[in-house]
Amino acid sequence: MAAWSTDAIRPAERFSFWREIVCQTVLNVSTEAPRDGFHARIAGRSFGDLRFAAFASTSHEIVRSSGNLARFPEDNYLISLQQSGQSQIQQAGAAFALDPGEIAIVDGQKPFRISFAKPVSRVLAIVSRQTLDMRAPWLRKVPQRKIALSAPYANLARRHLLELAAGCGIMTESEARLLTENLCNLLTLASAPDIAVAALRPDVQLEAVLTFCRRHLGDPELSPRTVAGRFGISVRTLHLRFGKVGRSFCRWVLESRLDRCREALRDPRQATCSISEIAYRWGFNDLSHFDKVFRARFGMTPRQWRRAAQA
Repeated sequence: MAAWSTDAIRPAERFSFWREIVCQTVLNVSTEAPRDGFHARIAGRSFGDLRFAAFASTSHEIVRSSGNLARFPEDNYLISLQQSGQSQIQQAGAAFALDPGEIAIVDGQKPFRISFAKPVSRVLAIVSRQTLDMRAPWLRKVPQRKIALSAPYANLARRHLLELAAGCGIMTESEARLLTENLCNLLTLASAPDIAVAALRPDVQLEAVLTFCRRHLGDPELSPRTVAGRFGISVRTLHLRFGKVGRSFCRWVLESRLDRCREALRDPRQATCSISEIAYRWGFNDLSHFDKVFRARFGMTPRQWRRAAQA
């Protein structure tokens, strides 16, 4: 992972230095309209055709012009998460403001302008068009798209972007590609709220199902039939999707509930909660069964685990 800052650069040379670094780290663009006292820093890493970066800067503009496209064509999308400040994004005659927590998808094959009127910080990912288009073909019709804070799956997509930006210095290329695939699945779900999950690719369906199950682990009625009905797919299809996880639906739910209980039992903030309260909270309704499966998975009873964690 490489990092750059304008701090050690002479003031007169900072902006030209910044343009070179942005082109090298993110995408070939022009930089415009800096104000006096320009400062910026960026850190990023590439994995083949994947690029990730996080930057903070004072006000300026980034422009990908037709000239940039002609000299350096790239078949990709720019995905950006606004962390602080505001970005004004213009592409194909449309414009919108991106506020903290919101995500933008911008087509790298079409000219665009992104303006930062005040200091900003952002997280960026460059992914191939094919990676997103084969999941979300509707993005071809809209060159830029904003995913708001309240959009379904937006919070999970934000977490993936932050993890990619923060961890790309230590993760392997295979780990980065897996996280990117998950990110693209989440962006597909977040950008297509009106499209039935059953009509999406199998891996996108699985991402939606797993997200739903994680949110409802505490429901003792969570079952293959209720989940399949929720997404308009057959129970057989649901079991086929879980084949990619390497565990059956019931095994995945059981292990996920046990993992949540184990975390709760070692959490000092939950020290006053009884073991039965924690078990019931995460979907177990038979304490003897909970004790048995917990011991089978972790090699000790819930009580022994809690005591060991508090020692």
